[in-house]
Amino acid sequence: MNGSLIQLLVLAGIAIFLILKLRSVLGTRDGFEKPPLPPEEARPRVRRDFEVIEGGADRDIVDHVPEGSDAARALSAMKQAEPSFAVTPFLQGARSAYEMILMAYERGDLDSIRDFLADDVEASFAEAIAAREAQGLTVDASFVGMKELVLHDATFNRESGMGEISVRFVGEQTYVVRNKAGEIVEGSPREIKKSRDIWTFARHMGSDDPNWQLVATGD
Repeated sequence: MNGSLIQLLVLAGIAIFLILKLRSVLGTRDGFEKPPLPPEEARPRVRRDFEVIEGGADRDIVDHVPEGSDAARALSAMKQAEPSFAVTPFLQGARSAYEMILMAYERGDLDSIRDFLADDVEASFAEAIAAREAQGLTVDASFVGMKELVLHDATFNRESGMGEISVRFVGEQTYVVRNKAGEIVEGSPREIKKSRDIWTFARHMGSDDPNWQLVATGD
C-alpha cells in the first residue's frame, strides 16, 4: 500500500469522525422545517386595518363637557391663553371654594372670603347677613359633603382675556336658624339639608393672580 492511499484513508476516517461528532451535538433534523426568513426588504408588507391617530380630543375638557360644544371651545381657548390651566384641578378647587364660601356666609364672616368674591356678590352677601342680624337671627351650619359637582357652562372673551366657568353644586349640610332667645325657628341639627346652587367663577386668564372670583350665584 503506497503512501498516498494511506493518507487518503486517514483523511476519510477523520471526516467520518467529524460527521458523527456533529450529529451528536446538533442532533438530526427530521420532519417539517420552516423555510428561512427572507431579507427584511423582500418580506411582504402586512396591510393594517386601522390607522394610528395622533393627538385626539382633550380628555381634560371632554370628560366634563360635550366635544365640539361652545363650552368645550371656550375651555380650549382658556388653555391657549394660559397653558398651565386645566379643568379637572379647577373643579377640585371650586369644590373647596364652595364649602369655604358657603360656610363663611352662614357664619356671617365675609372678611375671610372677601378676596374670592366679586364686588356685586360681596354686596349681596353683606345685605343678606345684615338683614339676618337685624332680625336677631343666627345660623349654625355644618358642611356634610358634596353629592354632585358638574361643570355647567364656560365662556371666554378673547378681547378681555376673561374666562368664566359655571359649576352646578349639590351639597349636604346641617342648618339651624335660631332667634335671639336661642330657639330654633328653622332647620334641625339632626336633619341633613341639600343645597343646590349654580355658581359662576371668573378670572383673567394668564394673569399673575391665580384666584378665581365668584361673580354670580343662582340655582
